[in-house]
Amino acid sequence: MGWTVGYLDEVWWSRVAQPSMHAWSEVKQPLRLVERQVSKDDPDPKALSCYGLLDASSAAMRLRFVDGRPVSQVTTDYLEWLCQPLAAQGQRALVLIWDNASWHVSKQVKTWIRQQNQAALQAAREGKKGMQVIPCWLPTKSPWLNRIEPHWVHGKRAIVEPARLLTAQEVIQRVCDHFGCEQVEPLTQQAA
Repeated sequence: MGWTVGYLDEVWWSRVAQPSMHAWSEVKQPLRLVERQVSKDDPDPKALSCYGLLDASSAAMRLRFVDGRPVSQVTTDYLEWLCQPLAAQGQRALVLIWDNASWHVSKQVKTWIRQQNQAALQAAREGKKGMQVIPCWLPTKSPWLNRIEPHWVHGKRAIVEPARLLTAQEVIQRVCDHFGCEQVEPLTQQAA
């Protein structure tokens, strides 16, 4: 106890694009895939961004959707959200295995991690609970090394709806149900 190792990544859940899948059709009946389109008056986005952490020991997922796209500020908000329950559980360090996305290696994220670690060390000196974040960046262009990637692929196949366009709320609900996660208020991208 004391350390959590997690694979972190972001993914886009499309309401329009179909994932690669195998399918069967009736004899001499070709399989017809319907290209989906979003009407101009549809208020929902075509795709939803989502942060996820795969816990290496329990295989549990911690998901958080985003109003907007992944940027440094949203990344630090997600990391802060991750650290709170882990610290409450008595964990002292979060080892993050993730890729070199620009919002992972940005000055803002590195500064946040440094400040988080300094605060955790100060809390430890005072006998309080603190949470260090130890980033482990994967080599460039090597998504197969991140163990969360296959979970995204299987998740996209599991939530697909071949006959109709899902609403954004239906996508979120299906994703959370598939991964056994609590639905949490989305993170918000702040205007720069």
